[in-house]
Amino acid sequence: MAVPKKKKSKSKSRSTRASAWKLDAPARSTCPRCGNAKLPHTVCPSCGWYKDRVVIDVG
Repeated sequence: MAVPKKKKSKSKSRSTRASAWKLDAPARSTCPRCGNAKLPHTVCPSCGWYKDRVVIDVG
């Protein structure tokens, strides 16, 4: 097996591990009915529509 030539410092290994914890902003799409931003594959919170039908009654 391959053996590293030099020891990795604590800060180097911790920063490499920390890069996996980065969070991305959630994806956004526009509602085809009202045009407001919403999460994809969810009911629109402003008009209550999902896939060409009313799912919830938004008063």
